[in-house]
Amino acid sequence: MGSPRTDLVAETALTLLAERGMRGLTHRAVDAAAALPPGAASNVARTRAALLELALARLNELEERQFAALGVASVPDRLEPAIELLARLLHGQITEGRRRTLARYELALEATRRPELRSLYDVSGRHFREPAVALMTALGSTDPEADGRRLVVYAEGVIFYALAGAGTDPTMDELRRDLTGFLTGLLRGR
Repeated sequence: MGSPRTDLVAETALTLLAERGMRGLTHRAVDAAAALPPGAASNVARTRAALLELALARLNELEERQFAALGVASVPDRLEPAIELLARLLHGQITEGRRRTLARYELALEATRRPELRSLYDVSGRHFREPAVALMTALGSTDPEADGRRLVVYAEGVIFYALAGAGTDPTMDELRRDLTGFLTGLLRGR
């Protein structure tokens, strides 16, 4: 992304968003949590908007790495490998990527009130939409745009329910079972 200090400020901002919410993210809080001298975060991101944009840029970078590590670029054209890929992706967002996911939800809510952040957040949504459309195309969907959108909505619902709803973290087996039902129904309905 940038210098080590820029990366540290961005990472700390994501952690604070996940742990304390939007109100807990201040330049002073970043300095303290990152053990930086007072004013260091302000030198990296002068305004609150700049700090939010930096956090969002780092979040996008981390999610791109996660997608690449899972092999999202090579889209499976059979249902079983697609289900396995999606189950690993969802499980990762809920478990080891929990901090990132919570920070993303905080940024999403803030983007509803800040047009300058909304435009950046909408661009970052392509990280989810484009692979979903490619996957639905490879699986033979007759309307991959609509089915890709449905897949993203489904995945977001699963993640949100596990993190913020009344649910618990689903196991890999539960994710595989539920994804099988969802994708089979989606593709059969065409």
